[in-house]
Amino acid sequence: MLTFASICPHPPLLIPNIGQENIKQVVKTQKSLEKLEEIFYASKPDAVVIISPHAPLIPESFGINIAEKFTGDFQEFGDFSLKLKYKSDQAFAHRLRERVEKNQFPSVLINQENLDHGNLVPLYYLTRHLPNLPLIPLSFSLLDLKTHYDYGRIISEEIHATNRRIAVIASGDLSHRLIPSAPAGYSQKGKVFDKKLIELIQKREAEEIIRLDPLLIEEAGECGLRSILILLGCLNQKEYTPEILSYEGPFGVGYLVANFRLG
Repeated sequence: MLTFASICPHPPLLIPNIGQENIKQVVKTQKSLEKLEEIFYASKPDAVVIISPHAPLIPESFGINIAEKFTGDFQEFGDFSLKLKYKSDQAFAHRLRERVEKNQFPSVLINQENLDHGNLVPLYYLTRHLPNLPLIPLSFSLLDLKTHYDYGRIISEEIHATNRRIAVIASGDLSHRLIPSAPAGYSQKGKVFDKKLIELIQKREAEEIIRLDPLLIEEAGECGLRSILILLGCLNQKEYTPEILSYEGPFGVGYLVANFRLG
């Protein structure tokens, strides 16, 4: 059963040794992730499905990571001390692959132990009191948005087929173009995109998200939309209440923390 669902940003500066003084500028996000961790812990998950925009990308296929174990660090961002280790849920991953293939969705198995920061930042916060949870890391594709939503529905079928408690985390940042000093440059469409997406999430309008203007999406320079649509597909048959815990973009990238209260 699905026991937890959330959207998490993944800026490495949320890691204290990396963010240092700058972490004060994203304190809203940090506090929201700490609150989300309490919700996560209370949901008593047996395993975690996590979708990262920075996982290995195969344009025409969805990736399912079946490595025996997972590790990760933040050396490329300057933190050489933090080492993270996680278990794998290979059985669930293989069953998911079978279900995906049965429904004629393109998928590939990935065997990569080292996790990217899109996985590691949310996991650093959410699993701090549940460090031994097994993971099923997924990557999205460059297929159309509707296909990503439908892929989430297939994942939901596998989640509901098990008697275990499964959490789903959609890792992703919103627009990377909110201010002139933003990493991807500035576009006035960045704020328009973020506002519209958050409104549609709150209204549970997945179909409207799928129909968002492709030019608006491209201009926003986002990285989390496909992760979010997979998550919303997972929620397709569930009663849920979206809870926006925080949103901010002090460095020009939109950081959204959202919980989906299941009921």
